[in-house]
Amino acid sequence: MTIPLALVALISAFGSSFQYGYNVSVINSPAPYMQDFYNQTHFDRTGVPMGCGFQTLLWSLTVSMFPLGGFFGSLMVWPLVNNCGRKGTLLINNLFSIAAAILMGTSEIAKTYEVIILSRVIMGIYAGLASNVVPMFLGELSPKNLRGAIGIVPQLFITLGILVAQILGLNSILGNAEGWPVLLGLTGIPSLLQLLTLPFFPESPRYLLIQKGNEEQARQALQRLRGWDDVDDEIEEMFQEDRSEKEEGQFSVLSLCTFRGLRWQLISIIVMMMGQQLSGVNAVFYYADRIFESAGVDSSSIQYVTVSIGAINVVMTLLAVFIVESLGRRILLIAGFVLCCASCALLTLALNLQPTVSWMSYLSIGCVIVYIIGHALGPSPIPAVMITEMFLQSSRPAAFMVGGSVHWLSNFTVGLVFLYMEAGLGPYSFLIFCAICLATVVYIFFIVPETKNKTFMEINRIMAKRNKVEIQENKEELKDFCSVPGGQAERKGISTSKM
Repeated sequence: MTIPLALVALISAFGSSFQYGYNVSVINSPAPYMQDFYNQTHFDRTGVPMGCGFQTLLWSLTVSMFPLGGFFGSLMVWPLVNNCGRKGTLLINNLFSIAAAILMGTSEIAKTYEVIILSRVIMGIYAGLASNVVPMFLGELSPKNLRGAIGIVPQLFITLGILVAQILGLNSILGNAEGWPVLLGLTGIPSLLQLLTLPFFPESPRYLLIQKGNEEQARQALQRLRGWDDVDDEIEEMFQEDRSEKEEGQFSVLSLCTFRGLRWQLISIIVMMMGQQLSGVNAVFYYADRIFESAGVDSSSIQYVTVSIGAINVVMTLLAVFIVESLGRRILLIAGFVLCCASCALLTLALNLQPTVSWMSYLSIGCVIVYIIGHALGPSPIPAVMITEMFLQSSRPAAFMVGGSVHWLSNFTVGLVFLYMEAGLGPYSFLIFCAICLATVVYIFFIVPETKNKTFMEINRIMAKRNKVEIQENKEELKDFCSVPGGQAERKGISTSKM
């Protein structure tokens, strides 16, 4: 790990991923005060108090516009990263965040709640881009032995963003009638810092070499990121990847969905992203306050217990950073979903027995904690890492666009239907999440390979066997190519043929 690589990872994750997490959680604590503002603004305009139905509608829009904006942001990934680069897209994306922060921070002065709803859409677009581009960017910058650890850094900063929003949202800090506009407006500060510092760091070497055809800039970027001059092996591996994909060219989403050679990769990211969001993580957080209250936690202290849960989420994600390269991606995914599956099953039992068995409320708290530990170890951080690793340069932007769209649509769906599930099924809602976790575990166990410490081309060869396609390499010409210093020989001899 070199200082430039560590700095670019921290700047990218803090300036982008942190705000995704921050805006997931930021409106939870000040919700009553924001709703009072909505009502007062409506009364000042019309002289009539806002009806309960209309207020519920406005607040539902305020909450749901964020994941909906995230879906729209995911649709922008493919054209932006291919035309503006990974770093360039992150810099452009900061403009969304800064604009939304200014609008939200001044909404009370302007006496308009409409701009808050609009800003939530804009912040969702920002988060949709950030949640896909940052893992892609860092995955392409990282050496293969650090790709998993660095790939989890964005998720670590998402959890940090959630925790910071929970802390700042305490009633004694900014989660009150006077402080909530400041709380919402603070989201622009990380973007401003990223806008000022990220230009001093290199673009993705893979983007520079494979998509822009600039070997010299790619070599310079690699030398700066690695801290040494001899980067010929990585340059040669990039050329192998480039030549193996020449026949297909750049993939659009449509061509990705119809290309036989990437069939199982595409199915895998859809399953993992759906499993990540449909496994019930948002529902568990939703239920957490009620579970703590039923266990006898004082209502005034529940905020602090929620912050503690957020801290556990951060600590376990940090642990995943340190163990992913030793244990591997696959085992963390399987172990994480198994813990979530068992927790949902036990939580269903505990919630049903709480009225008759007093200590069941403590079992419920234990289930929530174990669930969050499991999700933080695997289902939350690993799928984005796997998208980076299972696709090559030409198909990676389209893959992130598909994966991101599935992520945000699933997020939006859970938020939309969970209240109805709860009303109809009560605690048995968690059995549905249990079944989804179990199905995801079975799929990962039988289909998803281990990608730890493998090059993108090695992973591609593993998946080619499952897709029943063959990657052929002209070894004699490849040998000639590799023997030329600096990789300046004619780049040929690697092709892909379909069976």
